[in-house]
Amino acid sequence: NRQAAALLGVAPFARDSGRSHGTRHIRGDRQRPRNVLYMAALGAAMHNPDLQRVFLRLRAAGKSSKVAIMRKLIVLANVLLRDARTWAETPPRARA
Repeated sequence: NRQAAALLGVAPFARDSGRSHGTRHIRGDRQRPRNVLYMAALGAAMHNPDLQRVFLRLRAAGKSSKVAIMRKLIVLANVLLRDARTWAETPPRARA
């Protein structure tokens, strides 16, 4: 998940050196996939109830909500690929 987020340019990179702690910025050279992911994140934040709650909570706290939703979409895609599953509106129940 971290590698995919870094590859698409939504992972924060620290600008630290020695004792100085710089600011964290997202960056990456893959502008086109990041633009597609941005548009998907906006749609997901508007129409997916779970991601909409996260979006509104982060926005109310003054955090970077759009980038967080982009990263959540990357994590979800990686989990679906890893488990060879397709998207389901409701998550599967845990086995007892």
